[in-house]
Amino acid sequence: MIWHLVAAVFAGLAAAGIGLLLRTISRKRLPKWIVPVFGGLGMLGYQVQFEYDWFEHKQLQLPETAQVISSDTSSNMWRPWTFIFPITTTFSVVDSENVRAQTVDGDLVAEFILYQFERRHTDLITTQPYILNCSSRELIPLNPETGDADLNELRTLRDTSPLLTTVCQLANERQT
Repeated sequence: MIWHLVAAVFAGLAAAGIGLLLRTISRKRLPKWIVPVFGGLGMLGYQVQFEYDWFEHKQLQLPETAQVISSDTSSNMWRPWTFIFPITTTFSVVDSENVRAQTVDGDLVAEFILYQFERRHTDLITTQPYILNCSSRELIPLNPETGDADLNELRTLRDTSPLLTTVCQLANERQT
């Protein structure tokens, strides 16, 4: 986070330098306030660029075996440009190396870990192990410490769920 602040300051200084250069080239015809305005716009531009590149940057840091299942965008009042171009703030990933498949009573059952990334002042990463019955589309979270299934949280996924499609495809590949 300190490097993010340092980069924003340097972006502001660089933009203020451009404002100063334009003022010098115009032989001081441009007003003095153009230098701090350029500095502020440089810092704001860096922040906007950093926020929009967060999702792609995080994807590049993932291993090649990781597959993005879903992503969510958001808009904020204090970032009015996000109403036109929403920012990706969360996404979910399944690592194909962590998918274990087995057949139970003729049904393909996959055990996997779902990674969820959320952009905040510091990135938040949560992991949750699950069991997915590919035939009945039932998804059950597992207790991370004990490995016990939490049947109270059982839910049925839609046929078109990207999580169902991806995990069951990976489980089929593991079976063969």
